[in-house]
Amino acid sequence: MIKHRNLCAALVSLIALSPAMPSSLAQKIAAPVTSLRVYLFDCGLIKGEDPASYGLKKGDVKDPDMVVPCYLVVHPKGTLMWDVGVIPDSAFQAGKPAALSLDSDKVTSPKPLLPQLVALGYPPQNITYVAFSHYHSDHIANANAFAGSTWLVHPAEREAMFAAKPDQQSAYDRLRHSKTVNLPDADYDVFGDGTVVIKYAPGHTPGHQVLALKLPKTGPVLIAGDLWHYAAERNASRAPGDEANGQQTLASRTAMEAYLKQSGAQLWIEHDPKTFQRLKKAPDYNQ
Repeated sequence: MIKHRNLCAALVSLIALSPAMPSSLAQKIAAPVTSLRVYLFDCGLIKGEDPASYGLKKGDVKDPDMVVPCYLVVHPKGTLMWDVGVIPDSAFQAGKPAALSLDSDKVTSPKPLLPQLVALGYPPQNITYVAFSHYHSDHIANANAFAGSTWLVHPAEREAMFAAKPDQQSAYDRLRHSKTVNLPDADYDVFGDGTVVIKYAPGHTPGHQVLALKLPKTGPVLIAGDLWHYAAERNASRAPGDEANGQQTLASRTAMEAYLKQSGAQLWIEHDPKTFQRLKKAPDYNQ
């Protein structure tokens, strides 16, 4: 099971060397939008995972590989960056894909994230809000690039992040001084109109959270972070073995299943390849 501990230690030197975005690349600014849209980026692939670590039986999962998506939510009132990859941009050389071997996992990523944002007209320094489903390393590799954004985080998650060993904080240590909104243990309406709502779903980490969207054409969507890693986990009777609090995870799953039933929302399991494959990828967008 890939966790922040091993990966952060492996990437500390890469993150420390991460270059600032050249000012010449930040000239294009996207035009304002009139309705909600979501850009989805291919931020990597994790190979070598064992579904048994997630409370599943042999045969429950045909393809154990996990995709690593990043999301840019664009609203008429601003932008929200949600999850920012598994390999920092500094690991990419000469336009080639990046790869790392970590224990039994092989992690790859096809291209750096930040130049893609710049090409769309959303340079990191102009992103209004940044939030992460949680702080494990496959979700926060480029977090420091968004230190100028307002950080939306539950206090328990922030406390756990900065209680970690210093080398484990290297991907996000610049957020310590970012403008921060401490989220309640309840729904948080990011833009005040009900279209982008962060929902508290602790267990995987102390302040794990999921993102509920109301897209104008697709309709309601729930981006589920690591509440589930595989679709088969929705039928699992126990939580994965390495949760911060397995009972909280099960309670959060129950609450989000009820939300899905009540709202009719699509479930986007972040690490699920089938979900990822059917969605539009940047520079196109989902709406």
